[in-house]
Amino acid sequence: MSKEIRIIKGGIHQDSRGTIGFVNDFDLSPCVRFYRISHPEISIIRAWQGHKKESKWFHCIRGSFILNVIKIDNWETPSKHLEVQKFELKNSENLVLFVPPGHVTGFKALEIESRLLVFSDFNTEESKLDDYRFEKNYWFNWD
Repeated sequence: MSKEIRIIKGGIHQDSRGTIGFVNDFDLSPCVRFYRISHPEISIIRAWQGHKKESKWFHCIRGSFILNVIKIDNWETPSKHLEVQKFELKNSENLVLFVPPGHVTGFKALEIESRLLVFSDFNTEESKLDDYRFEKNYWFNWD
């Protein structure tokens, strides 16, 4: 499995019967679970959470999000000067963002009632043992 962050692009097909959104190049075989995150307001910030060993895939199913990703140099005391990679996920752009192990993520909705689907290659018990969290303004002030 890749160790690089990547965008997996999809597409949209529309005809007289309606619209189909797809991400055919998203290989679901490593995934063992998924969950949905809803942000009823744009003021909500989920930051920073990450994993040394677990991979995550993010797909926006409603609205849009800013999703920031940081590769961690030291899990006990990470540098405050690490590069932040910024991605915008929109439900109108059928894509999946792959975040490999060794990264933390932080995100916020850009529209009210936005929703993300998150896929994982760890079950919940494994994930809890590999869970690292940092204060939301550790790398920058979200406000």
